[in-house]
Amino acid sequence: MTRILVVEDEESLSDPLSYLLGKEGFEVQVVDNGLDAVVEFDRSGADLVLLDLMLPGQSGTEVCRQLRQRSNVPVIMLTAKDAEIDKVVGLELGADDYVTKPYSSRELVARVRAVLRRQGEPEELISNTVQSGPVRMDVERHVVSVSGQPVSLPLKEFELLEMLLRNAGRVLTRGQLIDRVWGSDYVGDTKTLDVHVKRLRSKVEPDPSAPRYLVTVRGLGYKFEP
Repeated sequence: MTRILVVEDEESLSDPLSYLLGKEGFEVQVVDNGLDAVVEFDRSGADLVLLDLMLPGQSGTEVCRQLRQRSNVPVIMLTAKDAEIDKVVGLELGADDYVTKPYSSRELVARVRAVLRRQGEPEELISNTVQSGPVRMDVERHVVSVSGQPVSLPLKEFELLEMLLRNAGRVLTRGQLIDRVWGSDYVGDTKTLDVHVKRLRSKVEPDPSAPRYLVTVRGLGYKFEP
């Protein structure tokens, strides 16, 4: 049975969520502070962690950092509506998704299932062929097609598109994209990323002025919408 660790200090949120996840067939363990979250994970493990960022004991971002030192377990952050900086920090620490409060419990369950599906297909992450939506990439041959039509991409655009496709449906922060495509020692203007995304849209999108696939997530970064 898939085990979910819920780290949430508000019983009014954790109780109904735990009940619904249980009805959906998940094994659920709830802890109400950041210190116990790490202890419980070390003791019993989890297949996915739902992690509130505002916690007693230690913050959700610190819990996320410690979890990432131990494991690649999927982490979904639960954030306040106006905490954009927390979302950025959490995603850059390695969280897989975020849900803004107040949230629908059923929407959150759907997010849980989506993240678990992605996690359950590791072979796709290392495949030489990556495909999402109308875009197909042969990484080894450096070949890209959109709706079956070949598209020529210079190296950085190719690497950026590959990164977005391999994480389709997941928000990648500007910092993550720059680090992984340009390198962690890059010191140039971050507008370079925006320019490359604009160029990619002109080659991938049916209507670049109204992007359907290469989507901007305001205050965070970009994602490829399958």
